[in-house]
Amino acid sequence: MVKVVVAKQLAGKKIITNDGDELGKLIDLEFNEVSGKLETILIEPNLDNELARKLEKQDGLLTVPYSSVLAVGDHVIVDKKSVG
Repeated sequence: MVKVVVAKQLAGKKIITNDGDELGKLIDLEFNEVSGKLETILIEPNLDNELARKLEKQDGLLTVPYSSVLAVGDHVIVDKKSVG
């Protein structure tokens, strides 16, 4: 069963890799206007984290495909291999 999460509840959540690296915090979501599907999460990078500093940024934000998201709870867990 799919758990519905209100987008407002996601704002500011920490983004953590499945290896425990804190990439930053969720700032925004990008949706496909035609299909309505969530495509990308935009992250304000944690510049204290080496991985977050190395990843390519657009307008100062990390872009991570939604397909990388493994779980959502107190934090958003993403697959480290698919973020960059």
